[in-house]
Amino acid sequence: MPRQIDLIRASKLPSNMMQFAAKGALSVPPDENIEILVYLAKHNKIFGDLAKMTLAGWDEKSSLVAAADPKTPREVLDYFISPENLRPKLLSALLENPSVADSELAKFAISASRESIAAMLQSPRVRASARILNTLRSNPYLKPEDASTIAKLLNGGRQEAPTKAVAEPVLRGGGTVTATDSEPAAEFDQAENDAEADASSEGEVPDEAISAYLAEHAPEIAAEKDKPFQPVGGIVELLGSDYFPVSENKEMTEIGASTTGAVAGSIGPAAAATAPARPVAPAGAKPGQRDNSVQKINRLDVKGRIQLAMKGNKEERSILIRDGTKVVALAVLDAPKLSDGEVEKFALQKNVLEAVLRQIPLKRRFMKNYIVVRNLVSNPRTPLDLGLGLMKHLQTQDLKNISANKEVSETVRKLALKMYKQKVDAANKK
Repeated sequence: MPRQIDLIRASKLPSNMMQFAAKGALSVPPDENIEILVYLAKHNKIFGDLAKMTLAGWDEKSSLVAAADPKTPREVLDYFISPENLRPKLLSALLENPSVADSELAKFAISASRESIAAMLQSPRVRASARILNTLRSNPYLKPEDASTIAKLLNGGRQEAPTKAVAEPVLRGGGTVTATDSEPAAEFDQAENDAEADASSEGEVPDEAISAYLAEHAPEIAAEKDKPFQPVGGIVELLGSDYFPVSENKEMTEIGASTTGAVAGSIGPAAAATAPARPVAPAGAKPGQRDNSVQKINRLDVKGRIQLAMKGNKEERSILIRDGTKVVALAVLDAPKLSDGEVEKFALQKNVLEAVLRQIPLKRRFMKNYIVVRNLVSNPRTPLDLGLGLMKHLQTQDLKNISANKEVSETVRKLALKMYKQKVDAANKK
């Protein structure tokens, strides 16, 4: 007799049974129930959110057994260890389970909470893995004493040569991030942040930094080399209809229309209908008239736009962050002159690539900024797994606001409401 999970994978269960499955109500062994819930959470658009909520409150004892068993399916273990789904009491078992890949532990280490960092540094497996330790070093919530411990482990127990002290990471505008995060514990050192911003804005961007980025992303650049600038959401949404003077709007519209007509005549109406629209700048600027930023960007190839993303001004970065070519948009986040205020706006924008929103939390500097974290969770375009994972860092009032935000997904709202009630109850018990 086939297992229920096999029937679900083959889409052979009726809708009412699928709903039971998403609630964990099928009469199957606990390990199969967990496997079913994880499969639905990851692959089923209709019942996925319900399955995630069920897993979040699943019986701890059976969850612990599954987390410790090397025979547990890889998909289940990967789900358990992901930052957005982890239950703290399962962490020790997952860290020592040989079926949990080092790559997953390294991914988890990037944004692990302080409680999780402490557990990882007690794990024999983590202490013996240079790969995981090196990733853990970049965690924005690492304490100086933890950084020292990691340095000793990586040096085989020897003390690392003295280096510049690492400031204890905190989130600006919202206090220190802790496991409970019920209230701010310390204020951000604004002077240090201002000094960082001043240092990054002085002088020109070194050519070595641009060369390194171009070399690192050479395959992507080669694949996209002829791709024109096409902003996510289009030019009008990008800049607003009042960005260009009326006469220039008309000129660009006429040029765009004539170009479209020429293309249609040369490749045929069917192909022209599916050809991507490309903003076209005027053939030549009038004497003494300076091109605007969009016209300047339109004439650049991918490499040129990458260089401008890293060396350009604030306005140019605000345009290029919306570039539909991923390698260009991500270059903006590597710009030395990029300010915290710009990133705060990027984190809230809906007309950027998903890759941009995923990249922001991987930068330690950005994750020290509470407003960036809050904006990412509030952004309906933020991937669900990322938003759920960052939510644990939010303060009570922001959780309440997000629980009432109809733009974000229902899953985010429900979890925000649940966490808000938990924090209010915890505060009332004090």
